[in-house]
Amino acid sequence: MQIALFGTPFSEKFTKYIQHLVNRLESENTTMLIYEDYLSFLEGKIKFQNPPEVFNSHESLKQNTDFLFSIGGDGTLLKAVTLVRDSNIPVLGINAGRLGFISSVSADQLEIAINDVLKNKYEIKKRTLLCLETENKLFGNVNYALNEVAVVKKDTSSMIRIDAFLDDEFLNSYWADGLIIATPTGSTGYSLSCGGPIIIPGSENIVITPIAPHNLNVRPIVLTDQSKIKLKVVDRDQLALVSLDSRFRAFDSSIDLIIKKAAFNINLVEPHSNSFISTIRSKLMWGIDKRN
Repeated sequence: MQIALFGTPFSEKFTKYIQHLVNRLESENTTMLIYEDYLSFLEGKIKFQNPPEVFNSHESLKQNTDFLFSIGGDGTLLKAVTLVRDSNIPVLGINAGRLGFISSVSADQLEIAINDVLKNKYEIKKRTLLCLETENKLFGNVNYALNEVAVVKKDTSSMIRIDAFLDDEFLNSYWADGLIIATPTGSTGYSLSCGGPIIIPGSENIVITPIAPHNLNVRPIVLTDQSKIKLKVVDRDQLALVSLDSRFRAFDSSIDLIIKKAAFNINLVEPHSNSFISTIRSKLMWGIDKRN
């Protein structure tokens, strides 16, 4: 079995958990493939019995890799997606950050999660991505997002107007700080903080959530993920920002943004000891009586 490790710098208290992960994988005769920059961070902190193999791109990752372990927060996993792309490599999110909805395996669950993966006690959850199409190919070939596509004003001054079309039919003009088009995975992120609903993965929906809308009767709207959304920005400065997850580009407002479901999914590993429902119940503290 070949397992790739991708991550971002973590605090010293998390070192023992990563060392345990490495020791456990080595004890199972697993081939480890570690992202080049991450390996540089691990040097001097983590001991390896044998020098691990290294990867630094999508091309060097996709050959014979069985799993990718993303070690960090949700932002780390979103970066890992740009390496996995359409390779179908299953991704396990290990949370070395704070909240973590998609990187849901916490430090105290790590041993159980490793056992589940090694003993095939897990499910593969296919997560929808969104694809952004523009005439000038703003994001090149990495033009997809696992969480959301967001259009926001370029500075902190006045709001912008965004005309939205659903399957070529005019939907609404949004006067707001911006607009979020989120997948079910992204519904627990930026969209949720702006008042959007939580959407269960697999429900085949996406949600449009306005950011601080001027008209208070404008609310989030849930759509089928087969919809094609076209956005036109009307802005006096002729510039706005569009983001795919955490990647931003400035664009001229004469450019139309076409957003639709991507042609491939991301496979997330869900150990039997974890589930989406248990994660949101824990992270959002549902069912906990705070009066005690």
